[in-house]
Amino acid sequence: MYEKYFHLAESPFNAGPDPKFLYMTDAVREALSVLAYGVKERKGFILLTGDVGTGKTTILNVFLDWLQKQDASTAFIFNPHLKPDEFVELVWADFGIQTGQDNKSQCMLRFSRWLLERYRAQRPVVLFVDEAQQLSEEVLEELRLLTNLETPKHKLLQIVLCGQPELLQLVARPSLRQLRQRIALRCRTAPLSVEQTAEYIQQRLRIAGAGDEKVFDPEALSLIHTISRGTPRIINLLGEHLLIDAYCDGRKTIDADMVAKSAREIETDTESPSAKERPVGRFVVHETI
Repeated sequence: MYEKYFHLAESPFNAGPDPKFLYMTDAVREALSVLAYGVKERKGFILLTGDVGTGKTTILNVFLDWLQKQDASTAFIFNPHLKPDEFVELVWADFGIQTGQDNKSQCMLRFSRWLLERYRAQRPVVLFVDEAQQLSEEVLEELRLLTNLETPKHKLLQIVLCGQPELLQLVARPSLRQLRQRIALRCRTAPLSVEQTAEYIQQRLRIAGAGDEKVFDPEALSLIHTISRGTPRIINLLGEHLLIDAYCDGRKTIDADMVAKSAREIETDTESPSAKERPVGRFVVHETI
């Protein structure tokens, strides 16, 4: 609808985790490096954590693209609300392993042989578990047991647990100390700073076809950061809404008043300051765990 009006080839603020729109910050760069290192060195468990909407899924999609070039076998589990046996069966199914009427011990033996075949062929095997903060302790224990499949030097299965900060609290429980001791690497996402928010918006517009045209004025960009607190998902939500409003109003430039109005209309989950309020201070771009 508004794409032609702003000379765009596509929507720049689509909510989907499209890897081509990845905005590279220090935190994102480190997360990708940690994930790649963990898989290459066969470290077993890797944790990726971050607040809601800070780009975890986009990072995983970029990493999955990289793994495809490494001829890796991957499985991606989105549903954490499963019983242990159901969860393991879903893992096998996603890897394409036929279990038939075999019992669990037979399935584990087949899985072990399959992992060894890929290890000898130098093909990594990576299991991704999203929303991992919602996993039960019983399922986490099943995952720990899967990492018992190993050679004297390397883990045959690499597991990436991705979730909100509550995941750190979950694995810190005394009852999960065996699992915690097997977590070799940790990384996290972080909110954007004021400057990064402006760059993030301009980059997405440029990739979508806007070139160097300034659609948002500086005050609008600053206010978007204040409202979103540097969270990419909220920035995208606001950005999409603002482009529609600008198109409907016949405006080529988005100002702070339009941002404040849109924030009230979409009822963001952060406080929406008036157009006169401006950010004070900055978010920390990266924090090492």
